[in-house]
Amino acid sequence: MQQAFFSEMFERDGPAIAGVPAADFHGCGEARAHYSQFFAWMCAQSERQMSNKRAEADLNFRRVGITFAVYGAKDTNGVGTERTIPFDVIPRIFPAHEWAALEQGLRQRVGALNRFIHDIYHEQAIVRAGVIPAEQILANGQYRPQMQGVDVARDIYAHIAGIDIVRAGEGEFYVLEDNLRVPSGVSYMLENRKMMMRLFPDLFARNRVAPVAHYPDLLLDTLRAAAPHGTENPTIVVLTPGMYNSAYFEHAFLAQQMGVELVQGQDLFVDGGFVYMRTTQGPQRVDVIYRRVDDDFLDPEVFRSDSTLGAAGLLSAYRAGNVTLANAVGTGVADDKSIYPYVPDMIRFYLGEEPILNNVPTWMCRKPDDLRYVLDHLPELVVKETHGAGGYGMLVGPASTTAEIEAFRAVLVAQPEKYIAQPTLALSTCPTYVESGIAPRHIDLRPFVLSGSEVRMVPGGLTRVALREGSLVVNSSQGGGTKDTWVLER
Repeated sequence: MQQAFFSEMFERDGPAIAGVPAADFHGCGEARAHYSQFFAWMCAQSERQMSNKRAEADLNFRRVGITFAVYGAKDTNGVGTERTIPFDVIPRIFPAHEWAALEQGLRQRVGALNRFIHDIYHEQAIVRAGVIPAEQILANGQYRPQMQGVDVARDIYAHIAGIDIVRAGEGEFYVLEDNLRVPSGVSYMLENRKMMMRLFPDLFARNRVAPVAHYPDLLLDTLRAAAPHGTENPTIVVLTPGMYNSAYFEHAFLAQQMGVELVQGQDLFVDGGFVYMRTTQGPQRVDVIYRRVDDDFLDPEVFRSDSTLGAAGLLSAYRAGNVTLANAVGTGVADDKSIYPYVPDMIRFYLGEEPILNNVPTWMCRKPDDLRYVLDHLPELVVKETHGAGGYGMLVGPASTTAEIEAFRAVLVAQPEKYIAQPTLALSTCPTYVESGIAPRHIDLRPFVLSGSEVRMVPGGLTRVALREGSLVVNSSQGGGTKDTWVLER
């Protein structure tokens, strides 16, 4: 019998056994105050009722087309496959005061990150002060020298940030990583809420849950505020790599929700230093591009010459201040995992404040002493690629075999500068429906922070859940699912 506990929902630790029926949480402890109404409702539901609701949710997600493409996966005809992200009907709930503290920390962190990106492409004061070694920035694969000295609207580089948060230990929040290039997942946050309100309207009558449906309006306001100086009624587009991208549903969804055009590279062209969109009415000037295309593919004249995903001359128009890219070119240097350990120092340097949200303790394998420690403790640690994403290219020591650890050790010794390591945190767990019933599964949270004329966010974010028993990897590409995230208004 596995001993685990639903740490998000219950006050004290207790046994939580895979296969617990919906109405039987005996031994799990007393429900936390902010879960009490949901817990009482949950205990009144039958297993059959909940099973039917889960099936209805899956059917509706498929009908709406809420899918993600699985890179490298093919069906029997050799065609790329798409899947729905598993959706769990048990929400993750935050009390209002807890969210308020988290929001304050997110505002602080994103503010410092924007200051940092502006600084490294201008004065580089943080380097001259000796806070961050120059080579950590200038030799970083995400640093874009083409942005040196370029002024962007309002000095904002990360207009949309997705900050991954975990709760561990005694309930303290930690930032796991910063996503500042093309953060994804907000469409699932919105669709999860719509699904929960459709399936369980009575729950929202009992609980005052803060709304999230206005996120597209906030995003549109943010993009408008980012328009080049003097633009009164900016034309905004969403630039997508196309329908085979894993997040294409989200690109189309957000464009539709904001009432703006969804375009691909061939729909844009540059003339006279300005960007235009091809339309049936003729060329239309574009002022703001919410780009979901990586830097390397934006402009074949500057980056990858073989790219057809962007537009030739785009960077020259951008550097001239005639169009805004959200997020800015070169933001990736700030969400690289080799820069992550310095974010608390950025907060102190730029804001003169102590960090509200802590980093996870991190060893930088490029440092000989850190590498020595990591190699000695590989079975205990999580080791990640500094440029990695999606849960790939990492080692979870406690869940790995001896052979896997030794193979990874050889890679780490050969290229230590490409890796960081962190302790294996005891991440919080939430009751989650799995095949055998209700069981504890590890979760994280990705709130979305918008920086425009002001910093704004909707209450909550995307809760991701590791559906495999014991897994700490929540990414959808690695079998993870999602939950609705509630912030109670009282």
